[in-house]
Amino acid sequence: MTEIVAPPHPFDAALTLTSGEPLKGRTQPEYANMVGPFGGMTAATLVRVIEQHPDRLGNPLALTVNYAGPIADGEFEITSRILRTNQHWQLELVQDGTVTTSATAVFGTRRDTWADTELTMPAAPDPEDLPAQGLPDFIAWARNYDMRFVEGAIPGQDSGECPESTSTVWVRDTPARPLDFPSLTAMTDVFYPRVFLRRGRYMAAGTVSLTVYFHATAEQLDAVGADHVLGTARAHRFTRGYFDQAAQLWSRDGSLLATSHQLVYFKD
Repeated sequence: MTEIVAPPHPFDAALTLTSGEPLKGRTQPEYANMVGPFGGMTAATLVRVIEQHPDRLGNPLALTVNYAGPIADGEFEITSRILRTNQHWQLELVQDGTVTTSATAVFGTRRDTWADTELTMPAAPDPEDLPAQGLPDFIAWARNYDMRFVEGAIPGQDSGECPESTSTVWVRDTPARPLDFPSLTAMTDVFYPRVFLRRGRYMAAGTVSLTVYFHATAEQLDAVGADHVLGTARAHRFTRGYFDQAAQLWSRDGSLLATSHQLVYFKD
């Protein structure tokens, strides 16, 4: 009897890398954005590169990704090297000899210490009590996420300005997939540009730099499994064509899993 092998989850298919040096990958249409691939998918791929490296120790603590230029559809190469043996890494994503994305990462092994969380998880109904409401269908990557907005759903075109920029949303992969560090990385970038909400309309915008801080252990991610996580994001200042955007991701039981900060370009 022939065994039927299920195809990989779309997220895992997009993370597929060839062996050798440099590693090679390929953009996937399922994770396309309005220009190039979804930035969260690119960041997740860089985390996966280090996870697969034979010299990697521990799990991600911090990642900074600088999007130097657009990534074209098709093949890309990624090089990585350890800057210091205490797991400081440098990575470059290259197409046709040109660096489109650079990144630094810190991996490490956590130990038991005193712990506390000063941030408070936003109050929110359970995701099962909210309707599924994602981003416009022409944003291909967003179809891979089950989103249930608590507040700050993406506005309709010319819906009018909003006095503040906060969005809070339950999110998980669809089809459902157990949470791991690459997928957690991608989820820190699922928030549409805050300027859309403030201005009440779509406009040209794109992430310039994204930094993710990982607070969760692998065991905490295993406990989340394929459940929704609660994300919240807001901007601090819009000025001269740029704004910052801070986000937090929480498990249903109130554990802070990751925080992120990004700088976003916009053209009004």
